Amino acid sequence: MASYPIAGSGGSVLAFPGRRVSQVGFSRDELQRILDLYGRMVAAGQWRDYAMDFTRDVAVFAAFRRAAERPQACIEKRPSLRNRQGMWTLTGEHGQVLKRGHELPGVLAPLERKLVKAVDG
Repeated sequence: MASYPIAGSGGSVLAFPGRRVSQVGFSRDELQRILDLYGRMVAAGQWRDYAMDFTRDVAVFAAFRRAAERPQACIEKRPSLRNRQGMWTLTGEHGQVLKRGHELPGVLAPLERKLVKAVDG
C-alpha cells in the first residue's frame, strides 16, 4: 500500500515508490501559530497583508506593512536544513537573517517581543 503526501511533510513522505512530494508546506499547527501571530500584528497596526509561497525546497510566509512594499518579515521553512542550523528562518525587511532555529516558537520570539513593545508603547 502506497503512502500519500501529507501537507507540510517536508518532502520526506513518498507518494509513489521513487517519487518525492513536489512541494514543501506548513503543517496545520505551524500555520495556525503563524496566522495567530499575524492576526495579533494586524490588530497592533504593524501588518496589513501577507503572502505565502510554496516551492520544492521552501515554504515562505511573508508579512507586509503595505502591499506595495517589501515584506517586513519572512518566515521560511527549509526541511533540507533540519539537521544543520534548523529548518526555520526569520528574515527582516532588508533580507537580514534575524533568527534561525529548529523550533518555530523560538524563531517567532523576536516578533513576539516586538508585538509586546508595540502594545505597551
